[in-house]
Amino acid sequence: MSRDQLSVNKFIFAQILWFCASCNYKCEGIFHGKIQKSQHVLLLFSMNAMLKKTMSNIATVMIFPLYLLYILTSIVSQNNSIAGYSQLLSLVPGKFGSYCRVAFYRLTMTVCNYDSVIGFATIFSQKDTEIGKGVYIGPQCNIGMCNIGDDCLIASGVHIMSGSQQHNFDDLDAPIQQQGGSYTKIVIGEDSWIGNGSLVMANIGRKCIIGAGSVVTKDVADFSIMAGNPAKLIKMRQ
Repeated sequence: MSRDQLSVNKFIFAQILWFCASCNYKCEGIFHGKIQKSQHVLLLFSMNAMLKKTMSNIATVMIFPLYLLYILTSIVSQNNSIAGYSQLLSLVPGKFGSYCRVAFYRLTMTVCNYDSVIGFATIFSQKDTEIGKGVYIGPQCNIGMCNIGDDCLIASGVHIMSGSQQHNFDDLDAPIQQQGGSYTKIVIGEDSWIGNGSLVMANIGRKCIIGAGSVVTKDVADFSIMAGNPAKLIKMRQ
Protein backbone atom coordinates (compact mmCIF):
# COMPACT_ATOMS: atom_id res chain seq x y z
CA MET A 1 0.00 0.00 0.00
CA SER A 2 1.37 3.40 -1.01
CA ARG A 3 1.85 6.32 1.37
CA ASP A 4 -0.96 8.30 -0.32
CA GLN A 5 -3.43 5.42 0.02
CA LEU A 6 -2.48 5.04 3.72
CA SER A 7 -3.18 8.74 4.32
CA VAL A 8 -6.56 8.47 2.62
CA ASN A 9 -7.48 5.44 4.73
CA LYS A 10 -6.48 7.26 7.90
CA PHE A 11 -8.57 10.24 6.87
CA ILE A 12 -11.61 8.03 6.17
CA PHE A 13 -11.14 6.19 9.46
CA ALA A 14 -10.95 9.50 11.33
CA GLN A 15 -14.18 10.68 9.65
CA ILE A 16 -15.91 7.47 10.63
CA LEU A 17 -14.83 7.90 14.28
CA TRP A 18 -16.00 11.52 14.26
CA PHE A 19 -19.38 10.53 12.80
CA CYS A 20 -19.89 7.78 15.39
CA ALA A 21 -18.94 10.09 18.24
CA SER A 22 -21.32 12.75 16.92
CA CYS A 23 -24.20 10.29 16.66
CA ASN A 24 -23.49 9.01 20.15
CA TYR A 25 -23.53 12.56 21.51
CA LYS A 26 -26.83 13.33 19.79
CA CYS A 27 -28.39 10.09 21.04
CA GLU A 28 -27.25 10.84 24.56
CA GLY A 29 -28.67 14.35 24.25
CA ILE A 30 -32.03 13.02 23.09
CA PHE A 31 -32.00 10.37 25.81
CA HIS A 32 -31.22 12.88 28.54
CA GLY A 33 -33.82 15.26 27.10
CA LYS A 34 -36.49 12.59 27.32
CA ILE A 35 -35.46 11.80 30.89
CA GLN A 36 -35.72 15.48 31.83
CA LYS A 37 -39.12 15.75 30.13
CA SER A 38 -40.36 12.65 31.97
CA GLN A 39 -39.11 14.09 35.24
CA HIS A 40 -40.99 17.34 34.54
CA VAL A 41 -44.20 15.41 33.79
CA LEU A 42 -43.85 13.38 36.98
CA LEU A 43 -43.21 16.57 38.93
CA LEU A 44 -46.37 18.16 37.50
CA PHE A 45 -48.44 15.08 38.36
CA SER A 46 -47.01 15.08 41.86
CA MET A 47 -47.74 18.78 42.35
CA ASN A 48 -51.26 18.33 40.99
CA ALA A 49 -51.90 15.43 43.39
CA MET A 50 -50.55 17.46 46.31
CA LEU A 51 -52.76 20.42 45.34
CA LYS A 52 -55.85 18.19 45.16
CA LYS A 53 -55.03 16.68 48.53
CA THR A 54 -54.54 20.12 50.07
CA MET A 55 -57.81 21.44 48.61
CA SER A 56 -59.58 18.31 49.83
CA ASN A 57 -58.28 18.83 53.37
CA ILE A 58 -59.32 22.50 53.33
CA ALA A 59 -62.81 21.55 52.12
CA THR A 60 -63.06 18.91 54.86
CA VAL A 61 -62.31 21.50 57.54
CA MET A 62 -64.87 23.90 56.04
CA ILE A 63 -67.56 21.23 55.75
CA PHE A 64 -67.03 19.74 59.24
CA PRO A 65 -69.69 21.90 60.99
CA LEU A 66 -72.25 20.66 58.45
CA TYR A 67 -71.11 17.10 59.17
CA LEU A 68 -71.72 17.64 62.91
CA LEU A 69 -75.22 18.88 62.10
CA TYR A 70 -75.72 15.78 59.96
CA ILE A 71 -74.69 13.55 62.90
CA LEU A 72 -77.17 15.37 65.14
CA THR A 73 -80.08 15.04 62.72
CA SER A 74 -79.20 11.38 62.10
CA ILE A 75 -79.59 10.71 65.83
CA VAL A 76 -82.90 12.56 66.04
CA SER A 77 -84.35 11.17 62.80
CA GLN A 78 -84.45 7.46 62.02
CA ASN A 79 -84.71 8.13 58.28
CA ASN A 80 -81.74 8.27 55.91
CA SER A 81 -80.92 11.99 56.25
CA ILE A 82 -78.02 12.01 53.76
CA ALA A 83 -80.42 12.78 50.90
CA GLY A 84 -81.38 16.19 52.31
CA TYR A 85 -77.77 17.25 52.81
CA SER A 86 -76.93 15.92 49.36
CA GLN A 87 -79.61 18.15 47.86
CA LEU A 88 -78.17 21.17 49.67
CA LEU A 89 -74.57 20.50 48.66
CA SER A 90 -75.54 19.70 45.07
CA LEU A 91 -76.35 23.39 44.53
CA VAL A 92 -72.80 24.64 45.23
CA PRO A 93 -71.31 25.43 41.78
CA GLY A 94 -67.88 24.94 40.24
CA LYS A 95 -64.82 23.04 41.41
CA PHE A 96 -65.31 24.40 44.90
CA GLY A 97 -68.70 22.69 44.98
CA SER A 98 -67.16 19.40 43.91
CA TYR A 99 -64.52 19.64 46.67
CA CYS A 100 -67.26 20.36 49.23
CA ARG A 101 -69.39 17.43 48.09
CA VAL A 102 -66.47 15.00 48.07
CA ALA A 103 -65.36 16.20 51.53
CA PHE A 104 -68.84 15.64 52.97
CA TYR A 105 -69.25 12.22 51.38
CA ARG A 106 -65.82 11.15 52.61
CA LEU A 107 -67.17 11.67 56.13
CA THR A 108 -70.61 10.15 55.60
CA MET A 109 -70.49 7.45 52.91
CA THR A 110 -68.98 3.98 53.16
CA VAL A 111 -66.13 5.02 50.80
CA CYS A 112 -65.48 8.21 48.83
CA ASN A 113 -61.99 8.89 47.50
CA TYR A 114 -60.65 12.43 47.70
CA ASP A 115 -59.63 12.58 44.01
CA SER A 116 -63.12 11.93 42.67
CA VAL A 117 -65.22 14.64 40.97
CA ILE A 118 -68.94 15.08 41.66
CA GLY A 119 -70.79 17.47 39.39
CA PHE A 120 -73.38 20.17 40.04
CA ALA A 121 -76.94 19.07 40.99
CA THR A 122 -75.91 15.44 41.50
CA ILE A 123 -77.80 13.83 44.38
CA PHE A 124 -77.05 10.73 46.46
CA SER A 125 -79.85 8.99 48.33
CA GLN A 126 -78.06 6.21 50.23
CA LYS A 127 -75.27 6.28 52.79
CA ASP A 128 -73.99 2.81 51.79
CA THR A 129 -72.31 4.06 48.62
CA GLU A 130 -68.71 3.57 47.49
CA ILE A 131 -66.87 5.86 45.06
CA GLY A 132 -63.46 4.64 43.88
CA LYS A 133 -60.31 6.49 42.89
CA GLY A 134 -60.37 8.88 39.94
CA VAL A 135 -64.14 8.62 39.45
CA TYR A 136 -65.89 11.38 37.51
CA ILE A 137 -69.63 11.88 38.05
CA GLY A 138 -71.23 14.49 35.82
CA PRO A 139 -73.97 16.99 36.69
CA GLN A 140 -77.62 16.19 37.39
CA CYS A 141 -77.12 12.54 38.30
CA ASN A 142 -79.30 10.67 40.80
CA ILE A 143 -77.38 7.88 42.50
CA GLY A 144 -78.64 5.26 44.92
CA MET A 145 -76.87 2.42 46.74
CA CYS A 146 -73.90 1.39 44.61
CA ASN A 147 -70.20 0.66 44.36
CA ILE A 148 -68.54 2.68 41.57
CA GLY A 149 -65.10 1.26 40.69
CA ASP A 150 -61.88 3.18 40.08
CA ASP A 151 -61.59 5.49 37.05
CA CYS A 152 -65.25 5.22 36.07
CA LEU A 153 -66.83 7.94 33.96
CA ILE A 154 -70.47 8.71 34.75
CA ALA A 155 -71.91 11.22 32.29
CA SER A 156 -74.59 13.82 33.10
CA GLY A 157 -78.15 12.85 33.89
CA VAL A 158 -77.36 9.22 34.77
CA HIS A 159 -79.63 7.46 37.28
CA ILE A 160 -78.19 4.54 39.22
CA MET A 161 -81.00 2.90 41.15
CA SER A 162 -80.69 0.67 44.21
CA GLY A 163 -81.65 -2.37 42.17
CA SER A 164 -84.88 -3.12 40.31
CA GLN A 165 -87.01 -4.28 43.27
CA GLN A 166 -87.48 -1.03 45.18
CA HIS A 167 -91.27 -1.14 44.80
CA ASN A 168 -93.53 -4.15 45.24
CA PHE A 169 -96.83 -4.04 43.37
CA ASP A 170 -98.44 -7.47 43.87
CA ASP A 171 -101.25 -6.26 46.18
CA LEU A 172 -103.89 -4.51 44.09
CA ASP A 173 -105.77 -3.39 47.22
CA ALA A 174 -102.85 -1.38 48.64
CA PRO A 175 -101.14 1.67 47.14
CA ILE A 176 -97.80 0.83 45.54
CA GLN A 177 -95.98 3.35 47.71
CA GLN A 178 -97.13 1.45 50.82
CA GLN A 179 -96.10 -2.02 49.66
CA GLY A 180 -92.40 -1.57 50.36
CA GLY A 181 -89.55 -3.15 48.46
CA SER A 182 -85.93 -4.24 48.66
CA TYR A 183 -82.69 -2.38 47.96
CA THR A 184 -79.72 -3.94 46.17
CA LYS A 185 -76.22 -2.49 45.98
CA ILE A 186 -75.34 -2.04 42.31
CA VAL A 187 -71.71 -2.66 41.33
CA ILE A 188 -70.07 -0.79 38.45
CA GLY A 189 -66.68 -2.22 37.47
CA GLU A 190 -63.54 -0.16 37.14
CA ASP A 191 -62.84 1.99 34.06
CA SER A 192 -66.41 1.83 32.77
CA TRP A 193 -68.19 4.65 30.94
CA ILE A 194 -71.93 5.25 31.32
CA GLY A 195 -73.38 7.62 28.71
CA ASN A 196 -75.71 10.58 29.24
CA GLY A 197 -79.18 9.92 30.56
CA SER A 198 -78.72 6.20 31.15
CA LEU A 199 -80.73 4.30 33.76
CA VAL A 200 -78.87 1.53 35.61
CA MET A 201 -80.73 -1.15 37.60
CA ALA A 202 -78.19 -4.01 37.36
CA ASN A 203 -74.48 -4.65 37.78
CA ILE A 204 -72.00 -3.48 35.13
CA GLY A 205 -68.66 -5.23 34.62
CA ARG A 206 -65.17 -3.85 34.19
CA LYS A 207 -64.21 -1.62 31.24
CA CYS A 208 -67.71 -1.47 29.82
CA ILE A 209 -69.34 1.24 27.70
CA ILE A 210 -73.04 2.00 28.08
CA GLY A 211 -74.53 4.11 25.29
CA ALA A 212 -76.40 7.33 26.04
CA GLY A 213 -80.04 6.85 27.04
CA SER A 214 -79.66 3.12 27.70
CA VAL A 215 -81.70 1.24 30.31
CA VAL A 216 -79.65 -1.49 31.97
CA THR A 217 -81.99 -4.13 33.43
CA LYS A 218 -79.66 -7.18 33.44
CA ASP A 219 -76.07 -7.70 34.58
CA VAL A 220 -73.46 -6.67 32.02
CA ALA A 221 -70.32 -8.77 31.43
CA ASP A 222 -66.80 -7.29 31.45
CA PHE A 223 -65.64 -5.44 28.28
CA SER A 224 -69.18 -5.11 26.89
CA ILE A 225 -70.51 -2.25 24.78
CA MET A 226 -74.25 -1.94 25.41
CA ALA A 227 -76.97 0.38 24.13
CA GLY A 228 -80.73 0.62 23.87
CA ASN A 229 -83.88 0.23 25.96
CA PRO A 230 -83.49 -2.36 27.30
CA ALA A 231 -79.71 -2.33 26.81
CA LYS A 232 -78.42 -4.99 24.40
CA LEU A 233 -74.92 -6.08 23.52
CA ILE A 234 -73.44 -4.22 20.55
CA LYS A 235 -70.00 -5.81 20.66
CA MET A 236 -67.17 -6.81 22.98
CA ARG A 237 -64.12 -4.60 23.47
CA GLN A 238 -61.80 -7.60 23.31
